[in-house]
Amino acid sequence: MITSQMVKELRERTGAGMMDCKKALEEANGDMEKAIEILRQKGLAAAAKKAGRVATEGVVEAYIHGGGRIGVLVEINCETDFVAKTDEFKAFARDIAMQIAAAKPEYVRREDVPQEVIEKEREILKAQALNEGKPANVVEKMVEGRLEKFFKEVCLLEQPFIKNPDITVKDLLTEKIAKIGENINIRRFVRFELGEGLAKKEEDFVAEVAAAMKVNK
Repeated sequence: MITSQMVKELRERTGAGMMDCKKALEEANGDMEKAIEILRQKGLAAAAKKAGRVATEGVVEAYIHGGGRIGVLVEINCETDFVAKTDEFKAFARDIAMQIAAAKPEYVRREDVPQEVIEKEREILKAQALNEGKPANVVEKMVEGRLEKFFKEVCLLEQPFIKNPDITVKDLLTEKIAKIGENINIRRFVRFELGEGLAKKEEDFVAEVAAAMKVNK
C-alpha cells in the first residue's frame, strides 16, 4: 500500500511532483530506491536541480476574459530566449494566466504571504474553532489544518490545476521543468476584475474561465 508519508518522502528526496511520486511508487511496488530510479529515468528528479538555476528570460503573458471583464498579467521566467519562444513554454504561460483568472490566487507561493496575514488568519480560524465548541486541546491542530487549506486557496502553486485538479500548479511546473530542461519560475502576477471592490451583481466568472480552458484544452 502506497501511503501519503511514502509519497512525501519521495517528493522531498527528488523534488518531483506529488502525482509523479505516487505513480513511481506504484510502479516500483513501494520500493523507494526503485521509485527514485524510475523518476530519474523520466527526468523528473532532475527538475529539482534545475530549479536552482538563474532564469532571466521568459514572457509576460496577458489574458483577457469576458470581453474585458477580467484581465491578468503574469511574468514567467526561463533560462534562454530560445525556450521562451517555444510553443510549449507559451502554452504553459497561457495556462497559468488562465489559472489566475479562474482561481483568483493572491500570492505565487506561501513564502510570499506576509506573516501578519498568516497571523490574522490564524486568529480568525482559532475563534471559529472555539465558537464551534471544539475542545481547547484540539483547537490548535484544527487551526493548522485549516491554515493549510487557506494556503491552497490563496497560493497559486498550491492550487489544483484547473485543467487537471488531480495535480497542483506546482506539480505542473515541475513537469514542465523536467520536460523543457530549463529552470522555469513563475515570478509575479496581477489580476484585475471589472468593478472589483464595488457593489455589483455577482457573476460566476470562475466557471466561465474554467469552461473556456476546457474548450482550449
